[in-house]
This record gives sequence, C-alpha cells and structure tokens, in this order.
Amino acid sequence: MSMNGEYLRVTPDELARALKDPEWALDLAEEIQDAQDDNGTTAAEARHFTTHQTWNLLDFLLKRSVFPVDIVHGEELFDDADDWGYGPPRYLTADRVRLAADTLARMTYDQLVQGVDHSELAAAAIYPHIWDSPTSLDWAGDVFTPLTEFFQAAASDGHAMVIWLD
Repeated sequence: MSMNGEYLRVTPDELARALKDPEWALDLAEEIQDAQDDNGTTAAEARHFTTHQTWNLLDFLLKRSVFPVDIVHGEELFDDADDWGYGPPRYLTADRVRLAADTLARMTYDQLVQGVDHSELAAAAIYPHIWDSPTSLDWAGDVFTPLTEFFQAAASDGHAMVIWLD
C-alpha cells in the first residue's frame, strides 16, 4: 500500500460544515472521489485531486523554496476528526488557497528542482525511496502543472481546501 496526497475543493459553507462534522466531510470526499474517478475530468474542473506518491517530494521542494503555504499537509487541523488514512485531515482557507495559487502560477517545476541533487532526497529519506538516479527528480513534474491548475481553479471559485494523506 502506498501513501497518497489527497485534496478536496470545498466551498466556504462546506468547510464550515466539515469542521463541525468531519464524518460528513469524509463521506463527501469519498462520494466526490468515486464520482470523479476515471471520468476524464481535468484538474481545473475537478473537486478532488491526488498527487499520488509525489507528496513527500513536493513537500521537500516547496519547503526548500520557502513556499508561503503548506499545500502538502494543510495548515489548520480539523478538531475531533478521525484518521483519514495517515492522520486526520487538515485544511486551507480560501484566502490561503488564493495565496498558494498565485505563488504556484509564478513558478515552474524546473525552477523548483533547480540545484537539487537526487542524493539529497535519498539522504532526507524522502518517500518513496526511488532516488537512485538524477532523472528521478523528473518523477513529480507531471503532477506539478495539474496541481497548479487545481489550485488556480479553486482560488478562482473562492474555494477552501481539505488535505490529507491516505
């Protein structure tokens, strides 16, 4: 089994309800995931997005770049939420999603990995442990652009974000 980074766009009203009723939020997340799976939805149209196993690499790279928002783990913890896989979910407010989207729009994946050596990832024990060649850094490049599009669409719609690992 692998660890995957998961994102759910929610309206401010949905976030307020989710914070009061985390079980409802989990049901909503599962319903949206099931409805969206393999239906050809683009990242900009999607309400759910996954970074799959690239979450830890993205976290490493974004922290290294002093990214202003924790878009990998979220910033605010759900009170009273159960474990959604590897801990309880966290969230970003609509304002933090907007800041993240604006910042993501000004960067490329090539800029993010510039100056990083694959051996740094191995030394930092970045999950998954695949950092045996310089080309291994290319692995998350295909996720970065859709993640940016997902955040930009969420920001454009005034949405908040629920984030978890499963």
